[in-house]
Amino acid sequence: MTSAQSADTAAAAAESSLLSVSPNSTAVNLESGQPPDMQVYSLKAPQAAVRGVDEVAGSLRTSLRDGLSQAEADVRLRRFGPNEIESPPDDPLWQKYLEQFKDPMILLLLCSAVISLLMRQFDDAVSISLAIVIVVTVAFIQEYRSEKALGALKKLVPYKCYCLRSGILQFLYARDLVPGDIVHLNVGCRVPADLRVFESTDLRIDEASFTGETDPVLKSATQLHESNVSTGGSVVGMKNCAFTGTLVRCGTGKGIVICTGEESAFGDIFRAMQEEEAPKTPLQRNMDRLGKQLSFYSLCIIVGIVIIGLLQRRQMLEMFQIGVSLAVAAIPEGLPIVVTVTLAIGVMRMAKRNAIVKKLPVVETLGCVNVVCSDKTGTLTQNEMTVTRLITSDGLAATVSGVGYAAAGDVVAEANGARLAAGSTVALRWLCLTASCCNNAEIRGNELHGQPTEGALVALVNKLNGDRLKQDYSRIQEWPFNSDTKLMTVKCERKSSAVDNSADLPTSVFFVKGAPDRLVRACTSYWNERGQLESMTSGQEARINDWAAQLGVGGLRVLGLACGPDQQNLTFCGLVGLLDPPRPGVKDSIRILQQSGVLVTMVTGDAMETACTIARQLGISGGTGQPISGEQLDQMQPDDPRIPETRIFYRTSPRHKNKIVRAFQAVGKVVAMTGDGVNDAVALKAADIGIAMGMMGTEVSKEAADMILIDDHFQTILAAVEEGKAIFHNIRCFIRFQLSTSIAALTLVTMATVFNLPSPLNAMQILWINILMDGPPAQSLGVEPLDPDLRKKPPRRPSDSVLPMELLLGVLRSALIIVAGTLFVFHREMSDNKVTPRDTTMTFTCFVLFDMFNALSCRSKSKSIFTIGLFSNRTFCIAVGLSLIGQLLVIYVPPFQAIFQTEALYATDLLFLVCLCSTVFWISELAKLMHRHHYNFSRAALSLIGFNNRRSTKFSDSIV
Repeated sequence: MTSAQSADTAAAAAESSLLSVSPNSTAVNLESGQPPDMQVYSLKAPQAAVRGVDEVAGSLRTSLRDGLSQAEADVRLRRFGPNEIESPPDDPLWQKYLEQFKDPMILLLLCSAVISLLMRQFDDAVSISLAIVIVVTVAFIQEYRSEKALGALKKLVPYKCYCLRSGILQFLYARDLVPGDIVHLNVGCRVPADLRVFESTDLRIDEASFTGETDPVLKSATQLHESNVSTGGSVVGMKNCAFTGTLVRCGTGKGIVICTGEESAFGDIFRAMQEEEAPKTPLQRNMDRLGKQLSFYSLCIIVGIVIIGLLQRRQMLEMFQIGVSLAVAAIPEGLPIVVTVTLAIGVMRMAKRNAIVKKLPVVETLGCVNVVCSDKTGTLTQNEMTVTRLITSDGLAATVSGVGYAAAGDVVAEANGARLAAGSTVALRWLCLTASCCNNAEIRGNELHGQPTEGALVALVNKLNGDRLKQDYSRIQEWPFNSDTKLMTVKCERKSSAVDNSADLPTSVFFVKGAPDRLVRACTSYWNERGQLESMTSGQEARINDWAAQLGVGGLRVLGLACGPDQQNLTFCGLVGLLDPPRPGVKDSIRILQQSGVLVTMVTGDAMETACTIARQLGISGGTGQPISGEQLDQMQPDDPRIPETRIFYRTSPRHKNKIVRAFQAVGKVVAMTGDGVNDAVALKAADIGIAMGMMGTEVSKEAADMILIDDHFQTILAAVEEGKAIFHNIRCFIRFQLSTSIAALTLVTMATVFNLPSPLNAMQILWINILMDGPPAQSLGVEPLDPDLRKKPPRRPSDSVLPMELLLGVLRSALIIVAGTLFVFHREMSDNKVTPRDTTMTFTCFVLFDMFNALSCRSKSKSIFTIGLFSNRTFCIAVGLSLIGQLLVIYVPPFQAIFQTEALYATDLLFLVCLCSTVFWISELAKLMHRHHYNFSRAALSLIGFNNRRSTKFSDSIV
């Protein structure tokens, strides 16, 4: 049902007069010295709802026909500001820096510095104070990077909308809207600002975000009485207004922007909300739990060290300082922060590969995905439609030449090679007229404005020289394509000025296009070869279905076209076959996913023949079940075992996607599902990873999705899965490095204390090691480039621990080597049973160099550093280089020597330490070599005894 005002009349009224404005509205004088009657106002929804469309347009000085001029819009944008809600201002950096001092470990260090000062040990007080500044600065930088990375995620997907400016419909950023703009609303879009609706066609808007009601509200242009409008801020009952952030579920409409940004109804709610802290991801919660466990064990050991030291009559201040320093170094307080930074950086890296991840938990799940359910059109295929064949209802088959949306090309009869035009047969004429009228696309030059399928039909009409037929008809009403009926219908009236104004032609005509099997059921007649109407028979219906199957076998997408005096009395016109070739690279992406253990399924609304042909071309395989149709899915239970065994689902609608997702999840699969329509939202929410299309997707689908493909390419899904695997791999590498360093430091001091030896490291040196452990070398492991072999790895299980036994053994091995080597140097240097600055410098430098070589070995779990490239991670090389420079400054610069109690070493000393400390790297390389040979041997052995490839891969992975 249409509720619309005459655009021309309303525009004239709006431009000819300025009507009174309520004193409650907001006025802005656009130019200095402009008289009061030239002021422009933004209106609140309650004010606009009780006014007529003409009055609202007049108040806002806009034209319903042409909208604002660009110059006028620019002026209003400067005055009103952008259409966005400003977030609360961040705390100043100095305040965030000072908040770092609230950490309990830092407070303990401060106490240690104060005690040193009171005992007149000024060198220690200065040294500890400097260490506090360094530790706090590192923590501040980590937190700052985390916040900046997370903040950048919010800016990845700027929202756009259709706006009328200077009589031209433009696709603008929503933030650029101003009061007085004319906005067009379509199914699936998000309302970009508060609007006064002045035209609607079955426009239904989901206002659940405001009212909590799940049923969409039918909107109209009708002026409301003041008694029916709430003035308390509620949007309930304002059926002629649309509000910022709500979603169009059905129909189309147009509206005048009445207020924007913080003046909108959403702005009122936003001001009343208190900002809530974002929930932590499962991985972050695991890291918190792991950190608390390690902290507990570390504190127990540290307390034990301090008690033993005091029992050995060591100085209390010395033991207090060592205990606090060990606590700072051993307790992994930076672990959750580095994980957050790594996740956020990974998300930004995905964005560069055209995958927008909306929330951090999605990153973790991506590496677990083992089923991808993908739409065909636009994701697996190019969505660049070209009509290549057609068959009219009278049996005329023709081949269409030309590519793309250009008019160049011919339509040639297959029987005799004759070139055809729109008037060649009656059936072809009505097919051409239906393709032209039941269409919303335009081709300007060779550029398409609209849907690719409709653009291909416009190109066909142009090739048939039938573009003028549409001029005889004016559109009255439209029923948009519905995923359930799979039909689009347009009602038109023949103009009195029509060129062909025969009395036998109907005044009103319904033009319909859609799925042939659905369309033919609504047809009661067809055009025969004599150009006469003939009643539809079961035999003719079977022939039409056979024609559709023939077109589908060639991989063509098939559309049927019909017209008639009403929707229950249609005349079948013919079929068109549209070529939508597979995207380049999709076949390779599917092969890589399938080889790594990820199942790929195609979910399409096309016929079985088309779906199977495209699936064969793309290499979609692995299922044991037959293709399943949407009608068959309707008869199946969600736990039907046939569903997970199927790789092709055809003639489906969005409601079927939800059943497919549930069926795979019921057998333990982690499912990624793509979608672009309004009705796909349920399935996108149900899937473990909902993937919306950035180019062709509706705002409703993007709202429901976890990830958005900017380019709509299937290859981007592969890229996202790979990045998900890489991020988890990098986090494990970082954990391995940090834990091995923490355990080594704790063990070193514990052994020295238990055996009543002098402490091999002083408090300042331990703090310096902590800076290296939590600082640049550690964080650079989180940005390790993607290992190409990771794409071959099977998806990990969601239950997999972030610290598996294999990783823990690697941590203990590295820690043991570091402790043994460091104690060897300490014992070697302390041969005279006296601890000198040289002894501690050698020991300290030994531990730091062990740390750097350990970080190098942690870059990969199983691959040699020489395979992945010694300098492939530029960030890591810079971080290690800066750390080594810092260590040399500590050793050779006098002021730092005093702070860290070091002295200069000889070049031969450094050479000796480098050779010794590299052992942790070489032993790690040897372990990786054995791991690879054991893995390959396991695969070969299992293959010999009869295991299939998939099972042997899983088993051999488990034993290593």
